[in-house]
Amino acid sequence: MKTVPGVIFDVDGVLVDSYEAHFQSYQKLGDEHQLQMTRADFFHYFGRTTRETIVELWHHRKFSDDQVTALDDRKETLYREILKKDFPEMAGSCELIDRLAAAGFQLAVGSSGPPENVTLVVRQLKREKLFAAQVTGSDVTRGKPDPQVFLIAAKRMGVSPIHCLVIEDASAGIVAARAARMATVGLVSTGHSRDELSAADLSVHSLQELSVNMLQELVEQNAARY
Repeated sequence: MKTVPGVIFDVDGVLVDSYEAHFQSYQKLGDEHQLQMTRADFFHYFGRTTRETIVELWHHRKFSDDQVTALDDRKETLYREILKKDFPEMAGSCELIDRLAAAGFQLAVGSSGPPENVTLVVRQLKREKLFAAQVTGSDVTRGKPDPQVFLIAAKRMGVSPIHCLVIEDASAGIVAARAARMATVGLVSTGHSRDELSAADLSVHSLQELSVNMLQELVEQNAARY
């Protein structure tokens, strides 16, 4: 009996080109609270959590934990408002999802982002019914590069980790997927370079470069390692 493979998509930088929307939301937050974030600041902190960025970039304000939480929540709300008005779907994302689903792959999203953000992206893509699992920051206690998010996704899909493939745009995500014994595809997105993804089994500049057969082969090669 043929093993059903699973593909787990990261969200930011994989399903949505969220780089600019995140920057704009920080700027809007700054305007509301007399705080400044330059593009250089954003690039420096890109990939860090919103909470870490607020605490470190604006340390001079000495915000309390409750204030940081409120600022974090507000920033993410602003981010979602921006995405609702102008959703920058990653080229080829819907087509790839559709082809994989039609070929019988189990699909999931695995992100350390807020559940509201993940839900919004999947809803904007109009592909909610094609995902067997959605794992978000509220489901995990350890962030990437820990493999927890991907292991939970595999369990919810009902697919063995060695028969899963992860599509990621960040080195921490690639490390996490490999720690979970999964095949990996690195997608070079805004704010990242191909060098960062050198540990991936395959790196591409667009989801349009990927085919069902290509991903099937990567899964089979990965399973053979174990």
